Amino acid sequence: MSINYSEKIPNNVDLASDKTLQRALEHWQPGFLDWWKDMGPEGSLNYDVYLRTAVSVEPGGWAHFGYVKMPDYRWGIFLNAAEQDRTIHFGDHKGQPAWQDVPGEHRSNLRRIIVTQGDTEPASVEQQRHLGLTAPSLYDLRNLFQVNVEEGRHLWAMVYLLHRYFGRDGREEAEALLARRSGDRDNPRILGAFNEKTPDWLSFFMFTYFTDRDGKFQLSALAESGFDPLARTTKFMLTEEAHHMFVGESGIARILQRTCEVMAQHKTDDPAKVRSFGVIDLPTIQRYLNFHYSVTIDLFGADVSSNAATFYSSGLKGRYEETKQSDDHILKGAMYPVLEVVDGKLVEREAPMLNALNEKLRDDFIRDSVAGVGRWNKVMQKNGINFQLSVPHKAFNRQIGPLAGIKVAPDGRVVSQAEWDANAKKWLPTPEDRAYVASLMGRVVEPGKFANWIAAPVMGINKQPVNFEYVRFN
Repeated sequence: MSINYSEKIPNNVDLASDKTLQRALEHWQPGFLDWWKDMGPEGSLNYDVYLRTAVSVEPGGWAHFGYVKMPDYRWGIFLNAAEQDRTIHFGDHKGQPAWQDVPGEHRSNLRRIIVTQGDTEPASVEQQRHLGLTAPSLYDLRNLFQVNVEEGRHLWAMVYLLHRYFGRDGREEAEALLARRSGDRDNPRILGAFNEKTPDWLSFFMFTYFTDRDGKFQLSALAESGFDPLARTTKFMLTEEAHHMFVGESGIARILQRTCEVMAQHKTDDPAKVRSFGVIDLPTIQRYLNFHYSVTIDLFGADVSSNAATFYSSGLKGRYEETKQSDDHILKGAMYPVLEVVDGKLVEREAPMLNALNEKLRDDFIRDSVAGVGRWNKVMQKNGINFQLSVPHKAFNRQIGPLAGIKVAPDGRVVSQAEWDANAKKWLPTPEDRAYVASLMGRVVEPGKFANWIAAPVMGINKQPVNFEYVRFN
């Protein structure tokens, strides 16, 4: 499924055959470009950036590399190829043909799902718009910009669905996606994590590791949808999401590598001394991990949710790797453990599986996250540093659901307010931590040079050398 780049809006959905839809999207396009110029990466409009652009959705043929100015990036609408005779794999409609149009009874819920997903895409660009001013290398600056333009294309993916399938309501929702702003008091983004600041590169790498991983699991669940256009759209988005998580995982690994080198060179594990050499001490990295992990697992929603049950039974949103599950894919009568506090302790209780699907997806995310943290720990191990990063208990620092407001230590103990207050500065980033990390942030733009606090990558992008001129300033 090649992509037509001669069109004003590149696409592989034969947009030219639907002139009404084409005109509607071309009417939305200038507003998107105005949003990008106002809220996209600061000061970057005239840079030539070595970016990849999709040229096909086929495996191995979807990425073309070359220099492009980001406002000229060919954002477009790309769906995976349709699967012939595809059926719905789960819920009350299991075995029925997948829907090519929106079923009337599910219209409101489908629109809500698409709008919520779509809102996260511009939000992350807004959160990250200042980071280019403090990039630790051209390599990292380019990776930031690649993430940003792909989030912009993911917004296009959701806007296409809104325009194509939801009429006037969809057009109004598409306009609203450009009107909300991350962190705005009066018109914020829909989900809490997307109103948090991303003030520094340690935060950015944690965000792309954890929060883009939430994106992986949400998109994977939507890729199972009985609404076929949504499933095809999100399957292609997952191809791009993998790069975002790579940026986060490799970024943290490189920070750890540099810190370990300094610790070994100066034979110290004292955080204050480590900081005196201009790198990020390991306990601070752990506190940032605790914060971003806990904020991200709130994105999965309440532990027990009637909406989750409705979305599944209706065939709108499946589980992660739904077709690999060994049950009946209907789940009536199935149970799943969720947490609650009884007599001052966390205990598991069984809840109906249909209502606990948010918790199931959260647990899948946790297993995936822990595997990557294990890879980070190997960096310390290879450098002979006796320190282990770990994810906190999933009840730690929760702001959503029945665990919200309950004080839980990283090790899973329910603690008093006094104990929390006495230890919070050990568990979560302090203003002093954030000020120190901010003090390290300074732009490095000479090809092949890297800020003192981060190691160079093992290899460059698209077989280019590490010292390649990934961004050209004009």
